[in-house]
Amino acid sequence: MNWRKSTYSSGGDGDTCVEIATLPTRIAIRDSKAPARAILTVPVPSFAALIDHLKGHPWSEPGTR
Repeated sequence: MNWRKSTYSSGGDGDTCVEIATLPTRIAIRDSKAPARAILTVPVPSFAALIDHLKGHPWSEPGTR
């Protein structure tokens, strides 16, 4: 899988976030601090809905973390 780190990842050693990988019909999610541990997969539409929901919250704006 081709993993990529969140664009919101910053601070520390850069390992304090999640990584995602795109599969044909699902999105795989893992903890960047423990990449060999469990992976969560969700359907693409569900992941898109989650991201849209998170973007709608004021704490998701840059500078409010």
